[in-house]
Amino acid sequence: MNRGVVLLVNMSLDVTQVLLSAQSADGATRKLAEESLKQFQEQNLPGFLFSLSSELANEEKPEESRRLAGLILKNALDAKEQHRKSELFQRWLALDANVKAQIKALLLQTLSSPVATARSTSSQVIAKVAGIEIPQKQWPELIGSLLSNIHQVQPNVKQATLETLGYLCEEVSPEAVDQDQVNKILTAVVQGMNASEGNSDVRLAATRALYNALGFAQVNFSNDMERDYIMRVVCEATQSPEVKIRQAAFECLVAISSTYYDKLATYMQDIFNITAKAVRGDEESVALQAIEFWSSICDEEIDILDEYSSEFTADSDVPCYYFIKQALPALVPMLLETLLKQEEDQDLDEGAWNLAMAGGTCLGLVARTVGDDIVPLVMPFVEENITKPDWRHREAATYAFGSILEGPSADKLAPLINVALNFMLSALVNDPSNHVKDTTAWTLGRIFEFLHGSALETAPIITSENCQQILTVLLQSMKDVPNVAEKACGALYFLAQGYVDAGSASPLAPFFQDIVQSLLFVTHREDAGESRLRTAAYETLNEVVRCSIEETGPIVMQLVPVIMMELHQTLEAGKLSTDEREKRSELQGLLCGCLQVIIQKLGGMESTKYSFLQYADQMMELFLRVFACRNATVHEEAMLAIGALAYAAGPNFSKYMAQFYQYLEMGLQNFEEYQVCAITVGVVGDLCRALEDKILPFCDGIMTQLLKDLSSNQLHRSVKPPIFSCFGDIALAIGENFEKYLIYAMPMLQSAADLSAHAASADDELLDYTNQLRNGILEAYSGILQGFKSSPKTQLLMPYAPHILHFLDALYNGKDMDDTVMKTAIGVLGDLADTLGVHAGPSISQSISSKKFLEECLASDDPLIKESADWARIAISRAVSG
Repeated sequence: MNRGVVLLVNMSLDVTQVLLSAQSADGATRKLAEESLKQFQEQNLPGFLFSLSSELANEEKPEESRRLAGLILKNALDAKEQHRKSELFQRWLALDANVKAQIKALLLQTLSSPVATARSTSSQVIAKVAGIEIPQKQWPELIGSLLSNIHQVQPNVKQATLETLGYLCEEVSPEAVDQDQVNKILTAVVQGMNASEGNSDVRLAATRALYNALGFAQVNFSNDMERDYIMRVVCEATQSPEVKIRQAAFECLVAISSTYYDKLATYMQDIFNITAKAVRGDEESVALQAIEFWSSICDEEIDILDEYSSEFTADSDVPCYYFIKQALPALVPMLLETLLKQEEDQDLDEGAWNLAMAGGTCLGLVARTVGDDIVPLVMPFVEENITKPDWRHREAATYAFGSILEGPSADKLAPLINVALNFMLSALVNDPSNHVKDTTAWTLGRIFEFLHGSALETAPIITSENCQQILTVLLQSMKDVPNVAEKACGALYFLAQGYVDAGSASPLAPFFQDIVQSLLFVTHREDAGESRLRTAAYETLNEVVRCSIEETGPIVMQLVPVIMMELHQTLEAGKLSTDEREKRSELQGLLCGCLQVIIQKLGGMESTKYSFLQYADQMMELFLRVFACRNATVHEEAMLAIGALAYAAGPNFSKYMAQFYQYLEMGLQNFEEYQVCAITVGVVGDLCRALEDKILPFCDGIMTQLLKDLSSNQLHRSVKPPIFSCFGDIALAIGENFEKYLIYAMPMLQSAADLSAHAASADDELLDYTNQLRNGILEAYSGILQGFKSSPKTQLLMPYAPHILHFLDALYNGKDMDDTVMKTAIGVLGDLADTLGVHAGPSISQSISSKKFLEECLASDDPLIKESADWARIAISRAVSG
């Protein structure tokens, strides 16, 4: 017996009792048990894991202790945070091989337990171990021994084994399993799904396993016979007498629609028939998945058609089969029928999702996929139902109309909207049904979102004649029940947004005072906590302020003391319950967000900038008090507001820095709530632009923290690109004083540049991130080069020039940078030539990027890239000829 296990036996800990105590209703008992488990884990990890797996495998132990043992075991192998996850992986891999073998044997043994929860927990733990070991070429016998279980007669063993295979496919990437084993897994799974399988638990486990295994089936889906077989079995499973199997089979179809869209043509007629049957007559959980299939096909076709229409890739990797266009005459009537299946209370339940909502959502996606073609199919339904006495018909007609407003052209929709607008405004005030009012306000919001604004080329739908009537109705509806009022706020939000670029003649200006007062009134309603109403009112107020003009500046100015007073009151509240504290934090976040928008607006207009800054001291005092409340969301909002205030106040902001610095540092150290960290990094940039060299006394602390952030494997990767950009902001602000940071910052930039230049990014998400990282690095180089320009210390940058050029060459050769990176990269080439001049001339003239890359950018259709390239060309010719 292994020493670790012996050690366990010597410990006088009754694991069963401790696990049961850890679930006790008594807090003290629970806490004591959790402490014991934690101590055991820290002192003797092998023994701890072995005893948990023994507990899980032991048929004589209570179900509760077995379940918790399995759960703790699973959590000892995996975590959400990447750094913690890799730590746990390494810990498992470092364990003694004998201990691991014993634990794995116990887990496999548990799969034949008569207790369902023990089997299921064990399935999950086996998959977690497989996720660690299989990529390391360990546990090679696992898949074989699972597959041998499939031939067992006992249904519970079969069921647990299929469940394990499903989880395994979720945990392990397809590349780590060889094709022969993949084929065997799929064969076992698809056989388990077959109608001939008598046990419905086995069939359900197999159907769910297939869902997870689809990513492994690339080769099988390329083979016509194998694909036909899989598709036949899935389609048959959608007809099973068991609801859960039908639902799981439709979930497989949804996954197939996105993973293997290009292989579906021959099956579409059959799929249409089975989805239509499910939507019209099956249980809601099944019908929802059947609609989801068509939504998923829409998503695929929208993506493909988007790629077709973007400039540089004239063809998408996958051709568009126009499945939706072909199915339209049958698909649209089916979806319209679902709109009449509303539930009585769906407007009040935020998370509600039912057949009518799914049908309307799918209808909206169909409209985006086929554009104008949907309008003649939907309008007869709208016209027929919009005036019927039953509210369900009126609501369905309104929902159908609102759903198809994104996709078709403005030319096609404008004549319909001009007729519909008066009707809807009247319905919003006069319809006896709240459901109809709710959907009408939502539809008005969609009209303003998609068919109103300076970018549209058709005649405006909102004119000076109807603007007053629209506003009167919306402000009146903001006094209606919360769900209707919330939608009316949303409609006003989009109405205001359409005037963001209206210049000096905004049609909202004459009503500005009324709008602001009505929105403030909504925020104070007793029931403003329902249906997100308060949040909607503040978001709308922010949008109204954003699109305000010089003329309404004084009214925005009057808002400042009002919102400050509200924020002050939230800070004065006495002892609060947890629930009240949460509500207070939410309100503080909304108020700080509102102040941020007001600061940006008033600070950006010459007429108000100076009078507005008289409030700066009071505002800053409030924001600092907010930080003391320690809530992540509020911190984000207060941080953003301070960034805006710094930008408006300019160098004068330096008087607040001594007090504010501790919170700035706290934000930069906040690894857990990484959004707070990211926003704080952005605010450092705002401070650099505002304070310029007055930020110098704080730079040692800021740079130390930023370098720590970059070295940390605990910090979310999305924060790293803005940190590099921030180096550039600091260098621009303090110029040659950045000298003492060069020896720390430059090596970090170099190693990040090397990694990002050669990142082979198979998936789009990773490529996006790589390009953000490249852009951050380039912005750092650009800021550092510009910061040292015309300083006697420019020579200090010479040793880094070859590396920067090498990075630019590698980016050019890689051919996978986006337009933003291209523009920044060609700018850096210009900065290098401009700052280092003749000293860098020879190196520049030898680099590929200075010739071919420059030519490519000069020929670009993008005016910003061309402008950067023109400037770089002049700087390079000066450096090279000098």
